[in-house]
Amino acid sequence: MSGQDQVEKLGLIAGNGRFPFLLLDAARANGLQVVVAAINEETDPEMNDRAAADSGIRVHWLSLGELSKLIDTLRGEGITRAVMAGQVKHKQIFSSIRPDWRLAKLLLSLRTRNTDMLLGAIAKVLGDEGIELISSTQYLEPLLAKAGVLTRRQPDGEELKDIAYGRTVAQAIATYDLGQTVVVAAQACVAVEAMEGTDATISRAGELFRTLDSGGETTLRRALTVVKVAKPNQDMRFDVPVVGVATIEAMKAAGATCLAVEAERTLMFDPEAILKTADEAGISIIAK
Repeated sequence: MSGQDQVEKLGLIAGNGRFPFLLLDAARANGLQVVVAAINEETDPEMNDRAAADSGIRVHWLSLGELSKLIDTLRGEGITRAVMAGQVKHKQIFSSIRPDWRLAKLLLSLRTRNTDMLLGAIAKVLGDEGIELISSTQYLEPLLAKAGVLTRRQPDGEELKDIAYGRTVAQAIATYDLGQTVVVAAQACVAVEAMEGTDATISRAGELFRTLDSGGETTLRRALTVVKVAKPNQDMRFDVPVVGVATIEAMKAAGATCLAVEAERTLMFDPEAILKTADEAGISIIAK
């Protein structure tokens, strides 16, 4: 048996954004050979460049909906452990895909068509095929938000009230897999995340406030607090709460001044850049 054959392999089912690349780097740093199942509609083409520069990375491209091809690819590579990393847009999952027979059968079997139900069913199918789906944070624990105020500025009294109210609302909607983020002002819910994602929700809240301003007086304080939570029974194998620099940029544009996340259950991509951007904008970040 060659040295290459003895190297432990990890399957990486890659969605969009930087998450797959962060996990890829972490897995390679742990000495794993990585076989990437890249999604045509989602994964950054940069993945090909990474594979070209590193013989320990192999990339297979497939379309969203090709569940049988995914299984055949991973099994053909001898994969017994895999991880999902990177978002697949919710609207893609339930509208744009052309499912193969295996995924079509799975979709028809779902009681409700939400993301958790679908991904949980896919995880079970993979498990039945001898492929264990592991936590997406397994190699990224240093990026999980630590408890406490993470920025120079502490939340003020009004922001703390908004956080307390926002957590109650966000945890309620997360139970139904509607989203994990709410935007609050003066203990009033301005925007609730649905299929559009966190950053788009923040932008929508900002647009609403600008509309209110143009229409005259509003009793709401001119500052928004963003609250992001994990689901009550968060499956850390997929759909883990994530924030990045783009989140802070969206907050700046919307006029949001505070971000609250769940400690040890939220991934912060490039935390140094996140905190630097937040400090420069006077945005407070707290994890609890």
